[in-house]
Amino acid sequence: METAIDRLRLILGNDALQRLQRSRVMVIGLGGVGSSSAEALARGGIGALVLVDRDVVMPSNINRQALAFYSTLGKPKTEIMKQMVFDINPDCEVTTLQEFIDKDLVPKQLGTLPRPDYVIDAIDTVSQKLAIAAWCQAENIPEVSAMGGANKLDPSRLRFAPVEETKMDPIARVIRKESRKRGLKSITVLYSDELPIEAEGKRNVLNEKGFVREGSSILGTMSYFPPIMGQMLAGYVIRKLAGLE
Repeated sequence: METAIDRLRLILGNDALQRLQRSRVMVIGLGGVGSSSAEALARGGIGALVLVDRDVVMPSNINRQALAFYSTLGKPKTEIMKQMVFDINPDCEVTTLQEFIDKDLVPKQLGTLPRPDYVIDAIDTVSQKLAIAAWCQAENIPEVSAMGGANKLDPSRLRFAPVEETKMDPIARVIRKESRKRGLKSITVLYSDELPIEAEGKRNVLNEKGFVREGSSILGTMSYFPPIMGQMLAGYVIRKLAGLE
């Protein structure tokens, strides 16, 4: 009888597949990037996941997030993602934290969770990204971090690189500058070297219920771009943990 991992075994072999099944990956942020990362990791044979996000599903999430449907509106992303993982791989061990990541409390917040073999940073806030990178480096945990995907169209322009080698990415530029100030070692990032497009006209900001609020601007995001980033991040980590790179 065919099993869910048979196709993985064909390309990975038993030894690499067993390494993945013994591995734990922490995904911080379950938005368009992180939710697709977590899904791909579950489908890719990872044996344990730590899922971190504070938010519930909003209407604006539906265009790009793997866990966002009308049926999941208002529900915690960590719990939805946990159920999705179990539906994909019932044997996967899943730990969740539904909490805001405080840049000053990262060691306490993440240090109490099961220790991961790899961290995927899929959040948007620069100060938290830097704090997560500092924690990973202090704990000697490998990490890969997603840079900006908003206002970009062409996923073929996505690249993995040390943050020092990035270009055309506003978030990476700030991370690069602040990393030097803080004495952080090089951070591996996924970024796009595509020039962001100009948003068309004024955009409205979303209120706490996910609906638009008059008077401000918001970044645009294509339906396919963050999920492709998430899949690429998962693929990168899977290859590393399987010993293929």
